[in-house]
Amino acid sequence: MNRLWRPVQGRFTAALKAGAPECVGTVSAVVGLGLEVSGLKGSVGDLLSVGDGHSRVIAEVVAAEGPRLRCMPLGRASGLGTGSPVRSDGASILVPTGAGLFGRVMDGLGQPIDGKGPLDADGFVSLDRESPNSMERARISEPLVTGVRVMDTMTTIGKGQRMGLFAGSGVGKSSLLSMIARGTDAEVSVISLVGERGREVREFLEDDLGAEGLARSIVVVATSDEPALMRLRAAFTATRIAESFRDRGAHVMLMMDSLTRVAMAQREIGLSVGEPPATRGYPPSTFSVLSRLLERAGTDRTGSVTGMYTVLVDGDDHNEPVADAARSILDGHIVLDRRLAVAGHFPSIDVLGSISRVASKVNPREYGELASRLRKVLAARKQAQDLIDVGAYQSGANPLVDAALAHETAINHFLQQRMDDQTPATEAWNRLSGLSRLLGGS
Repeated sequence: MNRLWRPVQGRFTAALKAGAPECVGTVSAVVGLGLEVSGLKGSVGDLLSVGDGHSRVIAEVVAAEGPRLRCMPLGRASGLGTGSPVRSDGASILVPTGAGLFGRVMDGLGQPIDGKGPLDADGFVSLDRESPNSMERARISEPLVTGVRVMDTMTTIGKGQRMGLFAGSGVGKSSLLSMIARGTDAEVSVISLVGERGREVREFLEDDLGAEGLARSIVVVATSDEPALMRLRAAFTATRIAESFRDRGAHVMLMMDSLTRVAMAQREIGLSVGEPPATRGYPPSTFSVLSRLLERAGTDRTGSVTGMYTVLVDGDDHNEPVADAARSILDGHIVLDRRLAVAGHFPSIDVLGSISRVASKVNPREYGELASRLRKVLAARKQAQDLIDVGAYQSGANPLVDAALAHETAINHFLQQRMDDQTPATEAWNRLSGLSRLLGGS
């Protein structure tokens, strides 16, 4: 009898829900970037439909204060004002997943924007998810090849590591990311462009990434003119897509440009809902959002998400708040030097200022000794640079400096690499071994 009653009960419940009176709230205020809604019950993260007709926009509840809900629109709020009707969608943001996403470009909500028609998604998953349990994460034990010699040898990245790419504007961050996307041996590449100039999106996709790189990548874009909440959602959407492939046992490369603009988006949201400004105007929620976002990458029981996050340092100050907070969470950092970029040295990686905290765990001991030898030579050259510039350095005073000066061309040839050149890891280590012998290594 119970089995016969269940289908009837389900239809009866659905009919009651459909016939229930609709609860409609109103916009009570439009302040800054946000809306205040009264007459509706809701929780943080709920989606609301604001307005009617062509002015209808989806908004997300970001704070609740007494009977009022503070919301941020996921689209342009033009045409909305006090008294606009607000309805509860009763749904959460879902993110598409599956192999049909390769080669596609989406917005921050996972909707296609490349004009190639609907997504061929295998399914949809909720945007929100907890970070992997710290005791269930697999340890990082395998290197991830990027195809960039200096990174694969001097700052080796492990599968599941989270690395920061720290640099000022215009020193080659996006170009280096596109180079990694083409050369990595990760099975999946997910690229998130947050706060990019609209003009640069197609240039990045067509010139830097190219058809070959795009075919093996999934791209999520939120340009600088989109609402702050959409920019923030783009970062979490890309992360959720990467997680869905990790759940299937895949090794994923997640590249985000840039983490700083994610922090700026959260600053706009936090200040709009009344959070007090703290360090350089960033409210406290900014740093908790960064922690939550970065901790979702990494290893799990199966698969991994290797994170590569660019950090746009303000005025080339590597100790500004976002850079300092990111460096404390990440598993290593790669620093791009403007002086190298100006001199035409690409990639403009400052080897001495860059470090990978898992390199010793994923490389055999002899590889570590090769990298250490080159670091010692570069460090000695840097310490003696002032004497060299004024012609006061005497040959023979320091064997390491002598080696650096004698083999400067060979060192630069190893450290520099064309964008269209992807070097296999074995070849990169063989070249470093040969360079080490030139520099006086065993």
